[in-house]
Amino acid sequence: MSVELMVWDEPAPISRDRARAAYLEVKKTEPVSGELPEISKELPGIVTAYDDHVLVTMDLDTMDEMSAQVFATARAHGLVCYDPQRDLVHNVAPLGVYAGMQLHTGDGLIVHDPDLGLVHDVLATMSPQNPFTALVTFGHHFIQVSPGFELEYKEGSLVRTLVEDLEEVRRAFHEYATGERGFLTRHEWST
Repeated sequence: MSVELMVWDEPAPISRDRARAAYLEVKKTEPVSGELPEISKELPGIVTAYDDHVLVTMDLDTMDEMSAQVFATARAHGLVCYDPQRDLVHNVAPLGVYAGMQLHTGDGLIVHDPDLGLVHDVLATMSPQNPFTALVTFGHHFIQVSPGFELEYKEGSLVRTLVEDLEEVRRAFHEYATGERGFLTRHEWST
């Protein structure tokens, strides 16, 4: 079985709905014949060009590793990347304040320097097949959540709290990513 990612240029960050619509429109068209765009040389997998879009096809077994390469290459070129399997869009900006921050999920997604919209959207994907989401600034601190909204934060010692809903989890992750720490005073934490 194969999976796909789509890469293209957008002047500003776009929503998942817009990225999904662009992907579906491209899938209705025929690939462009002839020479592939310059970025194609840097992308892993099978690359197919469609006017202003590039489709990258890869095996399911190599999806996590190859996807990380595609995300990084797209970011380096200032391009958007849409993941139709996870229904997630990787925009170029806005980013958090920690250079090198990583987004990890229980289903194998790893993104270096994720945009804030992606972090927001990924949090809604938790399930038994995707049992956690974490933002990690290695060597410094991290925030993590699991289904049931158990929030964990570590900067020195690990503390935990339960929050009521996804919106509060999203707020805490946004604050963490942007260097704010309001989530630490809003909740009762235990060790």
